Amino acid sequence: MILKKSDSSALETCATLLLHGKIVILPTDTVYGFSGIVEETAQFCTDKKIRTIKGREAEKPFIQLISHPHDIFAHTDDTIPRALLDAWPGALTLIVNDKRGGTTAYRCPGDAWLRAIVEKCGAPVYSTSVNVSGKPVMQRIQEIIDTFAHAVDLIVDDGNRLAALPSTIVSVVDGMRIVRQGCVKV
Repeated sequence: MILKKSDSSALETCATLLLHGKIVILPTDTVYGFSGIVEETAQFCTDKKIRTIKGREAEKPFIQLISHPHDIFAHTDDTIPRALLDAWPGALTLIVNDKRGGTTAYRCPGDAWLRAIVEKCGAPVYSTSVNVSGKPVMQRIQEIIDTFAHAVDLIVDDGNRLAALPSTIVSVVDGMRIVRQGCVKV
């Protein structure tokens, strides 16, 4: 199924599908992303579904989208520099020590529509660039449709993302370190 982002039912349809363990391709404030709900019980195994579609190895984790900047503190006890928190919502991803004993990358996206979907889900949502692992990120919506329409439950069309930069990634694990310089200058 393909919906335009401007379709009045798109937001509700996305949230409903995600809540039922489906995989959707969503436009973000950077590039298009494969998305699935992050689940505590692994009932739907959305991370495995996305890995299979993308051809990505199990060791490389996905970014998790949150709906509000303060939501990060539900997942970490790390101290986050004010300058980084002030960049949210936006195209900044923060890697933190999570409360489960590992590390996780979180982003509070700049797109209010996308944040509303995450909020309706009541849990973080995985996001990883739309491409086959190891290949360039897809920027043209028709290429995304032609390549992945058979493999996902929904694609939300918001036009091409030509020359879009990915999010900047900063780790605050054991000090502050820029992992990837993207759209947000740190």
